[in-house]
Amino acid sequence: MLPLTGYADRFSVAPGETIEFKVSSAAAEPYEARLVRVISGDPNPAGPGIKEEPVEAPFAGSYRSRLQAVPLGSYAKIADASALRGLRSFTLVATIWPTTPAKGRQGILSKQGPGRGAGFALFIDERGAGALVGDEAGGCVEVGTGKPLRERAWYRVWAAYDGRTGRLAAGQAPLQSAVGVDDTGEGMTTVTRGGRADAALNTGAPLLVAALGGEAPAAHFNGKIEAPCLLSAALEATAVAALSRPGGAGEMSPAVVGAWDFSLEISSPRVVDRGPNQLHGLLVNLPARGMRGSRWNGDEMCWRHAPDQYAAIHFHDDDLYDCGWETDFRFTVPAGLRSGVYAARLSCGGVEEMIPFFVRPPRGRPQSTACVLVPTFTYIVYANIARKVTDDAYRARVRAWNARPWTADEHRDYGLSTYNTHTDGSGICYSSRLRPILNLRSGFLAYVDPRGSGVRHLPADCYLIDWLEALGHDYDVVTDEDLHAEGLGLIAPYQVVLTPTHPEYQSRVTWDALAAYVARGGRLMYLGGNGFYWRVGLHAEVPGAVEIRRGEGGIRAWAAEPGEYYMSFDGQYGGLWRRNGRPPQTLCGVGFTAQGPFEGSYYRRTPASRDPRAAWIFEGVPDEILGDFGLSGGGAAGFELDRADRRLGTPGHALVLASSEKHDLKKFVLVHEDWLSHVDTWPGDPPEKLIRADMVYFEAPDGGAVFSVGSITFCGSLSHDGYRNNISRIVDNVLRRFRTARGTP
Repeated sequence: MLPLTGYADRFSVAPGETIEFKVSSAAAEPYEARLVRVISGDPNPAGPGIKEEPVEAPFAGSYRSRLQAVPLGSYAKIADASALRGLRSFTLVATIWPTTPAKGRQGILSKQGPGRGAGFALFIDERGAGALVGDEAGGCVEVGTGKPLRERAWYRVWAAYDGRTGRLAAGQAPLQSAVGVDDTGEGMTTVTRGGRADAALNTGAPLLVAALGGEAPAAHFNGKIEAPCLLSAALEATAVAALSRPGGAGEMSPAVVGAWDFSLEISSPRVVDRGPNQLHGLLVNLPARGMRGSRWNGDEMCWRHAPDQYAAIHFHDDDLYDCGWETDFRFTVPAGLRSGVYAARLSCGGVEEMIPFFVRPPRGRPQSTACVLVPTFTYIVYANIARKVTDDAYRARVRAWNARPWTADEHRDYGLSTYNTHTDGSGICYSSRLRPILNLRSGFLAYVDPRGSGVRHLPADCYLIDWLEALGHDYDVVTDEDLHAEGLGLIAPYQVVLTPTHPEYQSRVTWDALAAYVARGGRLMYLGGNGFYWRVGLHAEVPGAVEIRRGEGGIRAWAAEPGEYYMSFDGQYGGLWRRNGRPPQTLCGVGFTAQGPFEGSYYRRTPASRDPRAAWIFEGVPDEILGDFGLSGGGAAGFELDRADRRLGTPGHALVLASSEKHDLKKFVLVHEDWLSHVDTWPGDPPEKLIRADMVYFEAPDGGAVFSVGSITFCGSLSHDGYRNNISRIVDNVLRRFRTARGTP
């Protein structure tokens, strides 16, 4: 774990509201905390550098260091109840789809006290299914099948204990056999002491699904679990088979204690017991729901339409939603504190850390005519991305620039991003901000950039904040989460909304709010690339988390399994907004077209830039070449590029003011959704013609307007030559015009 780190309970906070900070420090001495306003987060000495302003805050001071653990691994927890006590015999049954069966012991159903004393469990290990019970001497007795399970195959597994005879059995049977594979089996032993059955089953611990233990879960299961149930009688193998279907146990036997049907309330963090005791439980650390179960046959692709075919939950040993750390200090934002990017700065023994957050204006009282929409959904989706960049060259750059030294490549302790995979190889479809986010810090390098700084996300977005400060523009800051919660009403009062470098991930609410804002006379400045690309889901009962399903197309880090394209949080079709009938061109005139390495080129002005409608944009800009400089890859047009395309929704009256050129066609690739075959593209143009960034302007009804630049690296050019450059001048011209009283821009 990191020597000093932390997180806050929220990203956005308004005056009068309180934010809580949770810190883990490995030091023996206290750590120091203070408040700063963040202006620039790039450690490159050739740029503006790290800029922060100290701000007085009542929490400033020393705090006791303490380590706070990270509880990785998901499971379901059913609280102890009278129906779970007094068992003399039992049967545990579940249908499972193990993804790492050779990893070692993994719990399926367990109710155990401290250590390995009283209790019982059904588990798997590299030798197959197993069962255990505690004995009166404080130890435990185990039995296994000795038959290894196949990876990603469905099995019925069970454990049974007869309190009269002391017989303990474990069994497994594949739902579909494989040629030449012997993976059906049963093992049994007798639990006796002094010639009589003597097991200790009763414990006050909760019942766990997908882990072993009680209050301290361990040995987390990797894979899917369906229809777990517990009975108060010992069944033979022949009687177990009928219990495997979802809800089956609740209708069959008077001995049922609990029968959990995961096809119910799929969108919720609860698990529902169909048995007589209603032993409902809660999911911990967001295992994946809306996943194909053993009964999925391909006839239905949406879990809402056939929930019985989606009665499985996919658990992982590295799932993480909320670290659940205790609060170290709080901050109530005082009236009069200006909106902006802030951070709690921590230091201890020469180690520095920061916990960023965003102060919005007072609710219902904007303080400026312009607001910066901070792409916090994108921050959460990318949280703790492991890029495999932490090599000797990276470490050398970190030392030379005194940059942030920790990356998720070397610290998986805090959960990875949705651009990574779980330890079992499945894609990570949920991400949360309720944990330390290593890459959401000033001074964090995403890449070793030979021509620039190599920063992304918050440090790169601060290029815009720094530019606004340098040129004297006032502004408010709001976040994606604010916009999702409040909709159009949040941004309607502003003359202009600016997006920073990469607003890639949007919910239905944020998309609709921005579209309505422009349609009703608002002005949008999209100053990034690959924006408005993926759809995310949110859930009111799971604050701070977002869901992504990477289905059907797009440049993806992993691909969702067929039948798993619908999000569990809201039941809506996931994937690209383009696949949802909303290409980014319909909102901002440009949409993702190509990606390459983190390097930038330049734009060349088009004849449309001389159109009288756009003359004011280029006032004081005589240059034909725009942005052949910058801190992001060395140029304003690079890395991820957006193009105008009327067939995808770019308005017919939009002006393409400039287009980029000279991208290395051996390195930059056309997005997958534009390929029809190995030679044909969807637009019909050769790919080299489609690999470009377009700078676009168009008017909207009631005085609305949109200015888009179509490049992630664009904002890295704003500070060049002391902010005196053609990119800076163009943005300044647009912002000054857009923030005037509404009318024809």
